[in-house]
Amino acid sequence: LLARAWAQREQGRGGRPPRGVSDALVLSASPVNADFDARFSATGRSYAYRIADRPTPLRRWDCVWDDRPFDLAAVNRAAAALLGEHDFLSFCRPREGATTIRTLTRLEAARAPDGLVEFHVEADAFCHSMVRSLVGALALVGRGARPAPWPRALLDARSRASAAPIAPARGLTLERVDYPGSEEWALRASLARRRRDACCDAES
Repeated sequence: LLARAWAQREQGRGGRPPRGVSDALVLSASPVNADFDARFSATGRSYAYRIADRPTPLRRWDCVWDDRPFDLAAVNRAAAALLGEHDFLSFCRPREGATTIRTLTRLEAARAPDGLVEFHVEADAFCHSMVRSLVGALALVGRGARPAPWPRALLDARSRASAAPIAPARGLTLERVDYPGSEEWALRASLARRRRDACCDAES
């Protein structure tokens, strides 16, 4: 995708999405040196997840429809207990040989001006399906199907047998990836590749 975007920029067509991509617009592109790794040089990622609990025909492409009552206060009480560095095995589809320890820095839900319920999720990195699993668990709290302490109990179980439900993919949007200055790219990538096998003395 980036290679095609760069080629289009060189041809003076930087504003058009690459062929086969209908929901992305490349606004700028620039070369980087060999120290840069798009995945491992990142210091953080930010996602949004949107749920529509009222008719929103113009947003059906990026949100999930569910018109059941939603208790935001209960959701945010449950979310606060998940912040920090933890083993998120119960909220991930782990890859062989990969760690499931992550540092979650933001997890909250709010009513957006357009009426959608928006989850905002930020961490240093995410495991496969982690964001949608967090939302899936919290959505059950919001609908009254589970009590507010339940997501934390899932976290503490650290077991795929107690895995959180995974919310549908449609509501998920990657909003931002943070990187350090170019002088730190290689170091950050090296640190990110190290497997974290232990964390959180209070949890061990």
